[in-house]
Amino acid sequence: MDESVLTDHPRGVGKKRHSSGWGKKLAPYLLSLPAGVWLLLLFIVPLCILLIQSLETCSPATGACVMTWSWGELPHQVNLYHQQFITSLIFAAIATVIDLIISFPIAYWIAFYGGRRKNFFLIMLLVPFFVSFIIRTIVWEFILSNNGFILTLLRNQHLVPSGFHVLGTSYAVIAGLAYNYLPFTALPLYVAIERIDRRVLDAAYDLYANRREAFLRVILPLSLPGIFAAFLLTFIPAFGDYVNQEILGGTGNTMVGTVIQNSFLVNFDYAGGASLSVVLLAVALLGIWLYARLLGTSTINEYL
Repeated sequence: MDESVLTDHPRGVGKKRHSSGWGKKLAPYLLSLPAGVWLLLLFIVPLCILLIQSLETCSPATGACVMTWSWGELPHQVNLYHQQFITSLIFAAIATVIDLIISFPIAYWIAFYGGRRKNFFLIMLLVPFFVSFIIRTIVWEFILSNNGFILTLLRNQHLVPSGFHVLGTSYAVIAGLAYNYLPFTALPLYVAIERIDRRVLDAAYDLYANRREAFLRVILPLSLPGIFAAFLLTFIPAFGDYVNQEILGGTGNTMVGTVIQNSFLVNFDYAGGASLSVVLLAVALLGIWLYARLLGTSTINEYL
Protein backbone atom coordinates (compact mmCIF):
# COMPACT_ATOMS: atom_id res chain seq x y z
CA MET A 1 0.00 0.00 0.00
CA ASP A 2 2.76 2.47 0.95
CA GLU A 3 4.80 1.66 -2.16
CA SER A 4 1.81 2.13 -4.49
CA VAL A 5 0.95 5.46 -2.89
CA LEU A 6 4.53 6.65 -3.14
CA THR A 7 4.84 5.61 -6.78
CA ASP A 8 1.49 7.15 -7.80
CA HIS A 9 1.99 10.43 -5.97
CA PRO A 10 4.88 11.84 -8.06
CA ARG A 11 2.99 11.05 -11.28
CA GLY A 12 -0.02 13.07 -10.13
CA VAL A 13 2.21 15.95 -9.13
CA GLY A 14 3.96 15.84 -12.49
CA LYS A 15 0.68 16.04 -14.42
CA LYS A 16 -0.46 18.95 -12.30
CA ARG A 17 2.80 20.81 -12.85
CA HIS A 18 2.61 20.07 -16.59
CA SER A 19 -0.90 21.47 -16.86
CA SER A 20 -0.02 24.52 -14.79
CA GLY A 21 3.01 25.08 -17.04
CA TRP A 22 0.78 25.20 -20.12
CA GLY A 23 -1.55 27.55 -18.28
CA LYS A 24 1.29 29.94 -17.55
CA LYS A 25 2.37 29.89 -21.19
CA LEU A 26 -1.13 30.55 -22.51
CA ALA A 27 -2.10 33.13 -19.88
CA PRO A 28 -0.42 36.16 -21.58
CA TYR A 29 -2.03 35.29 -24.93
CA LEU A 30 -5.46 34.78 -23.39
CA LEU A 31 -5.22 38.07 -21.49
CA SER A 32 -4.18 39.96 -24.63
CA LEU A 33 -6.81 38.26 -26.81
CA PRO A 34 -9.60 40.87 -26.25
CA ALA A 35 -7.24 43.75 -27.02
CA GLY A 36 -5.90 41.88 -30.05
CA VAL A 37 -9.39 41.27 -31.41
CA TRP A 38 -10.31 44.91 -30.80
CA LEU A 39 -7.22 46.13 -32.67
CA LEU A 40 -7.83 43.67 -35.50
CA LEU A 41 -11.47 44.63 -36.06
CA LEU A 42 -11.30 48.37 -35.41
CA PHE A 43 -7.79 49.26 -36.56
CA ILE A 44 -6.07 46.75 -38.83
CA VAL A 45 -9.11 45.77 -40.92
CA PRO A 46 -10.26 49.40 -41.54
CA LEU A 47 -6.67 50.34 -42.35
CA CYS A 48 -6.40 47.55 -44.91
CA ILE A 49 -9.73 48.60 -46.44
CA LEU A 50 -8.46 52.18 -46.64
CA LEU A 51 -5.26 51.08 -48.38
CA ILE A 52 -7.24 48.97 -50.84
CA GLN A 53 -9.61 51.83 -51.63
CA SER A 54 -6.65 54.13 -52.33
CA LEU A 55 -5.73 51.76 -55.21
CA GLU A 56 -9.14 52.20 -56.84
CA THR A 57 -10.25 54.73 -59.43
CA CYS A 58 -13.69 56.33 -59.09
CA SER A 59 -15.76 57.96 -61.80
CA PRO A 60 -17.07 61.42 -60.73
CA ALA A 61 -20.11 61.05 -63.00
CA THR A 62 -21.37 57.67 -61.86
CA GLY A 63 -19.58 57.35 -58.52
CA ALA A 64 -18.55 53.80 -59.39
CA CYS A 65 -15.09 52.69 -58.25
CA VAL A 66 -12.95 50.18 -60.13
CA MET A 67 -9.90 48.43 -58.72
CA THR A 68 -6.93 49.47 -60.89
CA TRP A 69 -4.10 48.60 -58.45
CA SER A 70 -2.52 51.95 -59.21
CA TRP A 71 -1.05 54.55 -56.85
CA GLY A 72 -1.76 57.26 -59.41
CA GLU A 73 -4.66 58.60 -57.36
CA LEU A 74 -2.28 59.75 -54.60
CA PRO A 75 -0.26 62.32 -56.60
CA HIS A 76 -3.44 63.37 -58.40
CA GLN A 77 -5.23 64.16 -55.12
CA VAL A 78 -2.17 65.87 -53.63
CA ASN A 79 -1.81 68.03 -56.74
CA LEU A 80 -5.53 68.79 -56.73
CA TYR A 81 -5.66 69.82 -53.07
CA HIS A 82 -2.11 71.02 -52.48
CA GLN A 83 -3.37 74.38 -51.20
CA GLN A 84 -5.46 72.65 -48.52
CA PHE A 85 -2.39 70.62 -47.53
CA ILE A 86 -0.33 73.79 -47.15
CA THR A 87 -3.11 75.46 -45.15
CA SER A 88 -3.39 72.46 -42.83
CA LEU A 89 0.38 72.35 -42.41
CA ILE A 90 0.57 76.03 -41.47
CA PHE A 91 -2.43 75.95 -39.13
CA ALA A 92 -1.25 72.79 -37.35
CA ALA A 93 2.31 74.10 -36.99
CA ILE A 94 1.22 77.47 -35.57
CA ALA A 95 -1.26 75.85 -33.16
CA THR A 96 1.40 73.39 -32.00
CA VAL A 97 3.94 76.13 -31.36
CA ILE A 98 1.32 78.12 -29.42
CA ASP A 99 0.54 75.05 -27.30
CA LEU A 100 4.25 74.49 -26.61
CA ILE A 101 4.69 78.11 -25.50
CA ILE A 102 1.64 77.93 -23.22
CA SER A 103 2.12 74.39 -21.89
CA PHE A 104 5.83 74.47 -21.04
CA PRO A 105 5.56 77.01 -18.19
CA ILE A 106 2.48 75.21 -16.85
CA ALA A 107 4.16 71.80 -16.93
CA TYR A 108 7.36 73.26 -15.47
CA TRP A 109 5.52 74.90 -12.56
CA ILE A 110 3.51 71.77 -11.75
CA ALA A 111 6.59 69.53 -11.88
CA PHE A 112 8.84 71.75 -9.74
CA TYR A 113 6.43 73.68 -7.54
CA GLY A 114 3.27 71.59 -7.46
CA GLY A 115 4.35 69.68 -4.39
CA ARG A 116 1.77 67.27 -3.05
CA ARG A 117 -0.95 68.82 -5.22
CA LYS A 118 0.57 67.83 -8.55
CA ASN A 119 -2.22 65.39 -9.33
CA PHE A 120 -4.82 68.00 -8.41
CA PHE A 121 -3.31 70.58 -10.79
CA LEU A 122 -3.11 68.00 -13.58
CA ILE A 123 -6.76 67.10 -13.09
CA MET A 124 -7.71 70.78 -13.12
CA LEU A 125 -5.79 71.12 -16.37
CA LEU A 126 -7.80 68.27 -17.91
CA VAL A 127 -11.25 69.00 -16.47
CA PRO A 128 -12.40 71.27 -19.35
CA PHE A 129 -11.47 68.53 -21.79
CA PHE A 130 -13.86 66.04 -20.23
CA VAL A 131 -16.52 67.84 -22.26
CA SER A 132 -17.17 66.70 -25.82
CA PHE A 133 -14.82 67.98 -28.53
CA ILE A 134 -17.74 69.27 -30.59
CA ILE A 135 -19.36 71.08 -27.65
CA ARG A 136 -16.10 72.82 -26.74
CA THR A 137 -15.68 74.00 -30.33
CA ILE A 138 -19.27 75.28 -30.47
CA VAL A 139 -18.63 77.20 -27.23
CA TRP A 140 -15.66 78.83 -28.95
CA GLU A 141 -18.03 79.80 -31.76
CA PHE A 142 -20.24 81.65 -29.26
CA ILE A 143 -17.24 83.28 -27.59
CA LEU A 144 -15.74 84.51 -30.87
CA SER A 145 -19.04 85.47 -32.53
CA ASN A 146 -19.69 89.04 -33.58
CA ASN A 147 -22.19 89.44 -30.73
CA GLY A 148 -20.04 87.61 -28.19
CA PHE A 149 -18.93 89.27 -24.99
CA ILE A 150 -15.28 89.57 -26.10
CA LEU A 151 -15.88 91.48 -29.33
CA THR A 152 -18.73 93.45 -27.76
CA LEU A 153 -16.44 94.59 -24.95
CA LEU A 154 -13.66 95.50 -27.39
CA ARG A 155 -16.07 97.50 -29.56
CA ASN A 156 -17.48 99.34 -26.56
CA GLN A 157 -13.96 100.31 -25.55
CA HIS A 158 -13.25 101.36 -29.16
CA LEU A 159 -10.30 98.97 -29.30
CA VAL A 160 -11.46 97.37 -32.57
CA PRO A 161 -13.45 98.81 -35.49
CA SER A 162 -17.17 98.14 -35.72
CA GLY A 163 -16.78 95.78 -38.67
CA PHE A 164 -14.07 93.65 -37.02
CA HIS A 165 -14.83 89.90 -36.86
CA VAL A 166 -12.96 86.75 -35.91
CA LEU A 167 -15.23 83.89 -37.02
CA GLY A 168 -14.57 82.68 -40.53
CA THR A 169 -10.91 83.66 -40.34
CA SER A 170 -7.68 81.75 -39.96
CA TYR A 171 -7.21 83.16 -36.45
CA ALA A 172 -10.39 81.48 -35.21
CA VAL A 173 -9.36 78.10 -36.63
CA ILE A 174 -5.87 78.32 -35.12
CA ALA A 175 -7.31 79.39 -31.75
CA GLY A 176 -9.69 76.42 -31.78
CA LEU A 177 -6.92 73.99 -32.69
CA ALA A 178 -4.60 75.36 -30.00
CA TYR A 179 -7.29 75.13 -27.32
CA ASN A 180 -8.63 71.68 -28.19
CA TYR A 181 -5.22 70.00 -28.41
CA LEU A 182 -3.59 71.67 -25.41
CA PRO A 183 -3.59 68.49 -23.22
CA PHE A 184 -1.76 66.57 -25.96
CA THR A 185 1.08 69.03 -25.44
CA ALA A 186 0.98 69.60 -21.69
CA LEU A 187 1.03 65.97 -20.51
CA PRO A 188 4.16 64.78 -22.40
CA LEU A 189 5.95 67.95 -21.35
CA TYR A 190 5.03 67.32 -17.71
CA VAL A 191 6.27 63.73 -17.89
CA ALA A 192 9.59 64.84 -19.40
CA ILE A 193 10.17 67.62 -16.86
CA GLU A 194 9.06 65.47 -13.93
CA ARG A 195 11.66 62.82 -14.85
CA ILE A 196 14.56 65.27 -14.63
CA ASP A 197 16.88 64.30 -11.78
CA ARG A 198 16.98 67.16 -9.31
CA ARG A 199 20.54 66.27 -8.39
CA VAL A 200 21.64 67.36 -11.87
CA LEU A 201 20.20 70.82 -11.16
CA ASP A 202 21.90 70.90 -7.77
CA ALA A 203 25.19 70.08 -9.50
CA ALA A 204 24.64 72.92 -11.98
CA TYR A 205 24.02 75.37 -9.13
CA ASP A 206 27.11 74.09 -7.33
CA LEU A 207 29.08 74.95 -10.46
CA TYR A 208 27.86 78.58 -10.16
CA ALA A 209 25.16 78.37 -12.81
CA ASN A 210 22.32 80.85 -12.41
CA ARG A 211 18.68 79.94 -13.04
CA ARG A 212 18.78 81.02 -16.68
CA GLU A 213 21.90 78.96 -17.44
CA ALA A 214 20.51 75.95 -15.56
CA PHE A 215 17.30 76.17 -17.58
CA LEU A 216 19.03 76.52 -20.95
CA ARG A 217 21.78 73.95 -20.34
CA VAL A 218 20.06 71.38 -18.11
CA ILE A 219 16.27 71.53 -18.09
CA LEU A 220 15.68 72.37 -21.75
CA PRO A 221 18.05 69.72 -23.21
CA LEU A 222 16.67 67.03 -20.90
CA SER A 223 13.13 68.04 -21.90
CA LEU A 224 13.75 67.63 -25.65
CA PRO A 225 12.27 64.10 -25.89
CA GLY A 226 9.08 65.35 -24.26
CA ILE A 227 9.01 68.44 -26.48
CA PHE A 228 9.36 66.33 -29.60
CA ALA A 229 6.69 63.89 -28.39
CA ALA A 230 4.35 66.78 -27.51
CA PHE A 231 4.92 68.25 -30.97
CA LEU A 232 3.98 64.95 -32.64
CA LEU A 233 0.94 64.31 -30.44
CA THR A 234 -0.37 67.81 -31.16
CA PHE A 235 0.65 68.36 -34.77
CA ILE A 236 -0.58 65.05 -36.22
CA PRO A 237 -4.24 65.25 -35.07
CA ALA A 238 -4.33 69.02 -35.71
CA PHE A 239 -3.05 68.43 -39.25
CA GLY A 240 -6.01 66.17 -40.05
CA ASP A 241 -8.63 68.08 -38.05
CA TYR A 242 -11.79 69.29 -39.77
CA VAL A 243 -14.18 70.11 -36.90
CA ASN A 244 -12.55 73.42 -35.99
CA GLN A 245 -12.43 74.53 -39.61
CA GLU A 246 -16.05 73.55 -40.22
CA ILE A 247 -17.37 75.41 -37.15
CA LEU A 248 -14.94 78.31 -36.74
CA GLY A 249 -13.52 78.78 -40.23
CA GLY A 250 -14.80 79.80 -43.61
CA THR A 251 -14.49 78.76 -47.23
CA GLY A 252 -11.18 80.55 -47.63
CA ASN A 253 -9.28 78.45 -45.08
CA THR A 254 -10.37 74.90 -45.88
CA MET A 255 -8.14 72.20 -44.38
CA VAL A 256 -7.38 68.80 -45.85
CA GLY A 257 -9.47 67.09 -43.16
CA THR A 258 -12.55 68.87 -44.51
CA VAL A 259 -11.68 67.71 -48.02
CA ILE A 260 -11.45 64.09 -46.81
CA GLN A 261 -14.78 64.36 -45.01
CA ASN A 262 -16.46 65.77 -48.13
CA SER A 263 -14.86 63.09 -50.31
CA PHE A 264 -16.39 60.31 -48.22
CA LEU A 265 -19.72 61.81 -47.13
CA VAL A 266 -20.63 64.34 -49.84
CA ASN A 267 -18.91 63.45 -53.10
CA PHE A 268 -18.73 59.68 -52.41
CA ASP A 269 -15.22 59.70 -53.87
CA TYR A 270 -13.90 56.91 -51.67
CA ALA A 271 -10.71 56.46 -53.67
CA GLY A 272 -9.84 60.15 -53.39
CA GLY A 273 -10.64 60.31 -49.67
CA ALA A 274 -8.67 57.12 -49.03
CA SER A 275 -5.70 58.47 -50.98
CA LEU A 276 -5.64 61.69 -48.95
CA SER A 277 -5.97 59.66 -45.74
CA VAL A 278 -2.99 57.54 -46.77
CA VAL A 279 -0.96 60.71 -47.27
CA LEU A 280 -1.86 61.87 -43.75
CA LEU A 281 -0.92 58.44 -42.41
CA ALA A 282 2.43 58.70 -44.20
CA VAL A 283 3.04 62.10 -42.55
CA ALA A 284 2.31 60.60 -39.13
CA LEU A 285 4.61 57.63 -39.73
CA LEU A 286 7.34 59.95 -40.97
CA GLY A 287 7.14 61.97 -37.77
CA ILE A 288 7.32 58.84 -35.60
CA TRP A 289 10.28 57.56 -37.66
CA LEU A 290 12.12 60.86 -37.16
CA TYR A 291 11.41 60.68 -33.43
CA ALA A 292 12.80 57.15 -33.21
CA ARG A 293 15.76 58.07 -35.42
CA LEU A 294 16.78 61.14 -33.47
CA LEU A 295 15.89 60.16 -29.90
CA GLY A 296 15.78 56.35 -30.01
CA THR A 297 12.93 53.88 -29.65
CA SER A 298 13.30 53.40 -25.89
CA THR A 299 11.58 56.72 -25.13
CA ILE A 300 8.62 56.32 -27.49
CA ASN A 301 6.46 54.31 -25.06
CA GLU A 302 7.21 56.79 -22.26
CA TYR A 303 5.65 59.76 -24.03
CA LEU A 304 3.51 58.53 -26.97
